Amino acid sequence: MALVLSLLLTMTMSLAIASMLVMAQTETLSTTNYRLMSQARYGAESGMQKTVNHLLNTYTPPPGVSNGDPITAYNTTVSPVTYNGNPVILSANASVASNYPVAGIQTAFRDALQGSLPSGTTTVNFAPYARLLAMQQVPTYGGTTATLQTWEIVSNGTITLGKPATVEVTAILERQKIPAQGFAAFGTAASCGAIILSGTSSTDSYDSSTYSGSGSITSSNGGLLASGGNVGTNGNLTESGQATVNGTLSTPRVGVGNCSSGNVTAQTSSGGATVTGGIVQLPQAITMPAPAAPSPMPPTTNLTINSSANCASLGLSSPATCTGSSGDLTIHPNGSTVLLGDVTISGGANLTLAGGTPSTFNINSLSITGNSHIGITSGSVVINVAGKNSSGGWMSNPFDTSGTSFSNSSMDPSQLQILYAGTEQIRITGGSDQAMVVYAPNAPVQLSGNSGYYGSIIGSTITNTGGAGIHYDRHLSQIFFAVGNSMLSAFSWNKF
Repeated sequence: MALVLSLLLTMTMSLAIASMLVMAQTETLSTTNYRLMSQARYGAESGMQKTVNHLLNTYTPPPGVSNGDPITAYNTTVSPVTYNGNPVILSANASVASNYPVAGIQTAFRDALQGSLPSGTTTVNFAPYARLLAMQQVPTYGGTTATLQTWEIVSNGTITLGKPATVEVTAILERQKIPAQGFAAFGTAASCGAIILSGTSSTDSYDSSTYSGSGSITSSNGGLLASGGNVGTNGNLTESGQATVNGTLSTPRVGVGNCSSGNVTAQTSSGGATVTGGIVQLPQAITMPAPAAPSPMPPTTNLTINSSANCASLGLSSPATCTGSSGDLTIHPNGSTVLLGDVTISGGANLTLAGGTPSTFNINSLSITGNSHIGITSGSVVINVAGKNSSGGWMSNPFDTSGTSFSNSSMDPSQLQILYAGTEQIRITGGSDQAMVVYAPNAPVQLSGNSGYYGSIIGSTITNTGGAGIHYDRHLSQIFFAVGNSMLSAFSWNKF
């Protein structure tokens, strides 16, 4: 019996020891597998990151004039987007063929994104590819368009030395269109007083698409509402007197009260000033890109248009033409870009800019004084203000309408766009209602007078001290769009 019990105990101990050895080996294999999987996944994610960087910073979406990448080569009505009947693919993966209209872009993608990472005693290789799921063009300021794309990125990380391992990481890289104009006024500065409203100045909204084309904007003619006049800033709104924002204040700042450089609050109010819609906290500052420089650049020579000026004094180049009599002139671009230098309209002169689809006027600077007037005919007019001095720097007062008016009888601000990339002050003054869009994200904008401003204003700072009402056109959000921030979404991974 003792011998039998000894044998049984020996067998039990042997089994226990064997089980422990198996468990230890299993744990070792499990740890090894986890290590290999993690290394392969990190390699795949590295390929993913390099692909995102390449698509955002090196690759140029179509249409690419310089590389012959016409958007007409793509079928954008299907998903994924196709070229020659097959999905559009850029590949650095030997098992996935590229399919893209420009061979140089294929080569640049492949050469930039094939790679490897040392990891301990082994090497992790990554091989990504990107498939174009969607592509569309959206209208932006100045009659230009922006191309938005949605890419599906697949990146494989592999280990071939020793024990093999493969992990595939997939994500979606997309940029969405957002309304370029959602505010009656937006100040891009992150400082105190990025927007200053005082006196009886106010904001509200209307809809130019329902305006009859005659009479004043009312609740029944254009839909003037005591709401929708939202303002926004990356800094602080300072209000005083009876200033009223009939809408919301959007800002990444928080707090109501005194503002200082070390403590930029969202809102500073005094008197009876109010924001009827309250404060909306933005998750981050909004970046407004500067418009492109006028091309071709206008001259910096002086051009005075007064009551005695005639068509010959404008110095227009064909096919642009001029009609009218002295002191009352109309410029017809006839499909060309009209170049004008430092324009001064004075002495009660009238200048009309003929609209088109759109008509483009590249002007170095514009000053309107002495009860003069500038207006537009039917169609769209884009005024690109260069604002350069003879040495190439920014000149003072590149756009100044003191003591006069800018008429746009359609009351559709999209028909008159003022674009300026510089940093000097823009002054808008007038004794009558004006409808326009001012896009000068780097420049301070000053409003004065008590006439109505219909449209939207974007500047580094916006100061309205004359009691003018800013009436936001709600229809702008359906006309102009901007490119939103790039987003990486729908992230997933598989191991093999």
